[in-house]
Amino acid sequence: MKPSYRFGEFDLDGRGYRLTRGGSSIELPPKALDLLFLLAARSGALVSKDDILDALWPGVSVTDNAITQVVSELRQALGDSPGEPQFIQTVPRRGYRFIAEVAETAGGSGAEEHGGEATAVSSTPAPAHTRAAAPVRGAPDIAGLRRLAVTDFTNLSGESNLNWLAAGIAETMTHDLRAVRELAVIDRISAIDIDAERGAASGAPAPDLLVVGSVQQAGDRLRITARVVEAATRQAVAHARADGTMAELFDLQDAIVTQLSAGLQLTVTPAAAARMRARETSSLDAYRALTEGRLKLETLDPSAVPGAIADFERALALDPRYALAHIGLAHGCFWRFQASRATASPAIDQLAQAISHARRAVDLDPDLAEAHSALALFLSFTDRSPDAVAAGRLAVAIEPANWRHQFRYGIAAWGSERLEALGRVRDMFPPLAFTYFAAAMVHIARRDLDAADKALEIGIGFDAANDGTNARLPGNGLHWLRGLLRLSAGDDAAARAEFDRELGRASRGLFGMEYAMDACMGHGYAAIGRGDLDAAAHMFEQAIARFPEHARSWLGLADVRYRQSRRADTEAALSRGLDAVDALKSQGRTAEAGLASATAELIAGRPAGAVAMLDRLLADSTVASAGWTIPIEPAFAALANEPGFQTVLERLSARAE
Repeated sequence: MKPSYRFGEFDLDGRGYRLTRGGSSIELPPKALDLLFLLAARSGALVSKDDILDALWPGVSVTDNAITQVVSELRQALGDSPGEPQFIQTVPRRGYRFIAEVAETAGGSGAEEHGGEATAVSSTPAPAHTRAAAPVRGAPDIAGLRRLAVTDFTNLSGESNLNWLAAGIAETMTHDLRAVRELAVIDRISAIDIDAERGAASGAPAPDLLVVGSVQQAGDRLRITARVVEAATRQAVAHARADGTMAELFDLQDAIVTQLSAGLQLTVTPAAAARMRARETSSLDAYRALTEGRLKLETLDPSAVPGAIADFERALALDPRYALAHIGLAHGCFWRFQASRATASPAIDQLAQAISHARRAVDLDPDLAEAHSALALFLSFTDRSPDAVAAGRLAVAIEPANWRHQFRYGIAAWGSERLEALGRVRDMFPPLAFTYFAAAMVHIARRDLDAADKALEIGIGFDAANDGTNARLPGNGLHWLRGLLRLSAGDDAAARAEFDRELGRASRGLFGMEYAMDACMGHGYAAIGRGDLDAAAHMFEQAIARFPEHARSWLGLADVRYRQSRRADTEAALSRGLDAVDALKSQGRTAEAGLASATAELIAGRPAGAVAMLDRLLADSTVASAGWTIPIEPAFAALANEPGFQTVLERLSARAE
């Protein structure tokens, strides 16, 4: 248990892991609390920057800017001034000293009540990932905050060459207003395609406030108007207007945010104000190129990706130090990799480029949470899971109230850490369907199939409320995965219905074709179970038609041809499947290769070999989520009573804790 301290009007409760003043809790990110405990414990002594880095970011490479950010947040909470400090004194180039008189106290009750369970606070400093992932300590508390969404501004000029500006202003305002702790900023309305009524109908918390506005150009003059309205009544509660030239756009945007913040009577801390005024680039043309590239990527239209990449490259040509443009280019490269990931030869080089650009963005701006969260997402598709999780933790430590960062952190993490991060996404932005898919993955690995089914049901509900058409909120994969759950439970009719629903989405979203292939495979195994081998062969052939070198589709077809006593066709399909397995191995895709190899062992009549393959996959893989579908894979249903298979399932479950 951490010691507790009192200084000035403040109590630092080690048992409750919180800072209070006059009995009222003061919101602080976990890193800031950890730093305060460290400084208070060494009151009067110099705490070097190296000491702080070792305590707050053990094993993670960060710069001094990360320390500066946490110190700034802590000073804000304490009402301290770096020029005339009462609590935290800067020792130039060396570190910090806590100069207030500190008394150690008995502390709180010894435990915190969370949902009826007493959770003791360890006296040993927890690893950084534990602190960042804890749902109470690390989660942004949005309960009671007004939820706000920003709409794309209306282009009153009617000129198509200003459409980028209408979206760009909304994106900038969304980013700036997230710095205000009194608001829970959801997103751009056009991006998430929900309004107050639709959100309520789908079960999503409706925004309380909407920012609506317009932009108009006459010659070189620009007028931006905005107002904040109550979402339910559309009654305006704050107004803003700024006039100037296009060259003054950045100042005009700042003026709009400042006026609206004042109209809403928001408390804008010095750090928040500095963040709002920060300029990622001084080039208006680079800003335009970035915005146009982002808008293209938002469509998830393959034909728009080359243009988006060209926009980001143009932005970097104008400003090589534009970190956000590096992130945009990274996402463009990552899109190309994602679109190819189910093929025999995915664009690994594009993934490598995405990681490289994200790292460059981190180098340029170590305090940019977007850079760290993008890096976490990209690294999660490599065998560098620890690096991916570390990047995700850093992103949410810098900016915890952004659901995108929490989501990418959750994708990088596994087990309880993933579920906690995704739980925060669910609280902040419930309609994101893939949140529930990613959570179901953990439940399936744990063999908690009821929990997986409930998660998928929620995600499917949001997808249905969204008409399943919003490219920014794709629900691809939900029906396929639910079909596998139904098939594993022996409900053939329900499984087939789910697979058909997935096939109906084949043309929608980035992964529509990939999950359609998976649905075809599911249909194939369901048909084998019914004894309809012709239908099974047809469905595996449909899967192959979508991705011609997919190993497990060929192996499924080989299984059918063997059951049909078609020896030549069996050997031909098996040969194609094994060639595809070799290709997977050569590309380092060991998890997929392991699943396919285990399937091949079963076709060869060696169930013990299949079990050994799966066991080796779990023992050797550095990817935390490897093999998560094993409990419901129809190809492995025959292994249920095979010696050693339960051990495999137990190992898989333990990895997901």
